Amino acid sequence: MSCNPSFGGIGKGHLVREVDALDGLCARICDQSGVHYKVLNKRKGPAVWGLRAQIDRKLYKANMQKEILQTPCLTVCEASVEDLLLTEPEAGSPGKCRVSGVILGDGRRVHAGSVILTTGTFLRGMILIGLERHPAGRMGDEASVGLAQTLERLGFTVGRLKTGTPPRLLRDSIDFGVLARQLADNPPVPFSFLSEAVWIKPEHQLSCYLTHTNPKVDQLIRENLHLNNHIRETAKGPRYCPSLESKVLRFPNRVHQLWLEPEGLDSNVIYPQGMSLTLPSEIQEELVTHIRGLEKAKIVQPGYGVQYDFLDPRQLTASLESRLVQRLFLAGQINGTTGYEEAAAQGIIAGINAGLRVKGQPPFIVSRTEGYIGVLIDDLTTLGVDEPYRMFTSRVEFRMSLRPDNADRRLTFRGYTEAGCVSQERYDQASRMNAMLEEGIEALKSIEFSTTKWAQLIPEATISTDRSSLLSALDILQYQEVNMEILARAFPEPLKKFAEWRQLAQRLKIEAVYQQPVSVQRAEIEEVRRDEALQLPGDLDYFAISASLSQEVREKLDSHRPQTMQICWGSENFKLLMGIRFRVEAIKLIYMWFLSMWL
Repeated sequence: MSCNPSFGGIGKGHLVREVDALDGLCARICDQSGVHYKVLNKRKGPAVWGLRAQIDRKLYKANMQKEILQTPCLTVCEASVEDLLLTEPEAGSPGKCRVSGVILGDGRRVHAGSVILTTGTFLRGMILIGLERHPAGRMGDEASVGLAQTLERLGFTVGRLKTGTPPRLLRDSIDFGVLARQLADNPPVPFSFLSEAVWIKPEHQLSCYLTHTNPKVDQLIRENLHLNNHIRETAKGPRYCPSLESKVLRFPNRVHQLWLEPEGLDSNVIYPQGMSLTLPSEIQEELVTHIRGLEKAKIVQPGYGVQYDFLDPRQLTASLESRLVQRLFLAGQINGTTGYEEAAAQGIIAGINAGLRVKGQPPFIVSRTEGYIGVLIDDLTTLGVDEPYRMFTSRVEFRMSLRPDNADRRLTFRGYTEAGCVSQERYDQASRMNAMLEEGIEALKSIEFSTTKWAQLIPEATISTDRSSLLSALDILQYQEVNMEILARAFPEPLKKFAEWRQLAQRLKIEAVYQQPVSVQRAEIEEVRRDEALQLPGDLDYFAISASLSQEVREKLDSHRPQTMQICWGSENFKLLMGIRFRVEAIKLIYMWFLSMWL
């Protein structure tokens, strides 16, 4: 965890759940390493709840390394990758060459059937503090220059992005008594479907604290902007997690929240979320003392900015394989994203597909209708990025269907049968849960009464008796005041076993709440999936097709190389990319191609 000691959040928590559904590690390790668990967005419906946790850095690292080093058939080699081994391309597939391994910093060669690059902020990384700059991908770690030059030579379109990190503060030097305290959830909600509970007792969780900026902080930042190279650079930084300097410039005369987050149970370091700074270290020390509760705070490590190369993700297929170099897969910040969760989501898909590629099996693709992972990858590979990409629930068209609670039902069975990435233990657990959910829903549907009778049976709920039609127990479960425990008291024989399994009872409640909107959305999803099933050939020559089309739309289609009709017809991203006029022309062009194939 090279930056903030936290996982999840709004939109990001969905990604963690989906990675877990495909048997990725990060959710389980978070459940073994968290010190403060909180579900965000609880004022809204469960579809957009955001699971989040403060993580103990040392515990996370130890638990993750233990899991990795104990993985059968996995060899870990710690070294820098300086170059790629390349060979002749495979016939019948796009790409000017094929990757066959990597060259390490000490000259060793590691041969491979597929290679995945997850370079983070290290590609020609440059750290900036004030007017000082030096090559590094992270404080204390060298930048990757040779690999960046190789990728550029191969013809990849390279861009430049930036990010930053806040100064770390000494816990003992902070006056927490004057700050607003945020308690963790009790009971904490685990990230992983395999976790019945997290490792830490609810009462042992650490608290977070809230403080704010003020006019003195704004003034000090404005007076010292001439000493800050990072803020003046043209490289784009994260819109949704900007530096404190950027916030002061973009939103003048406003007070900004600063969350003081613990870095671990036995750590004396506090991470001030929202205080990313790149001013000279002595200015940072002065700035901190102007903030309530931090008047005597000591800086353990100053904040700094990082600038780094990324590759245009439109050069990738939906499997995250490069179109330029066969069997080369990219994941994480090299594709222009920001955050652990976005990187983990890409990493598991790239890892799955790198393995399938070696075995000669079809790629494993998650569509926009199946998961937040699908939305993330579709956005990247169709729209590209000009600033660090962050996942939000608002990016997802089918939010009511793609909830955190049902990620296993959406992805685990596909991962088991199509990708071979899901363990038998997880498959069996998901199968049992799925069977119980279906049985529970049928049991609830089978119990029907008039509204008058329900009002007598469940006095806790404010049930209108005006309706003449019968209501099922599943309908009654939609009421805010009703849960499975209340229904089981009224009907113990058919419902008691569903109420006793806490996770199952919670999921049945959510299924009841969303049964109507999901049934409506299901028709829309099926329409999109029909379009997705119409595959377009990768070598389709858009310039050779006889049709009355502008050169511009041909160029856009040739550059993007859409893989399915859904991208041309249904994707909001592609409509934005090409404009309405271009979209109409694109549909006409592809119809001409289909017509020529039929005739």
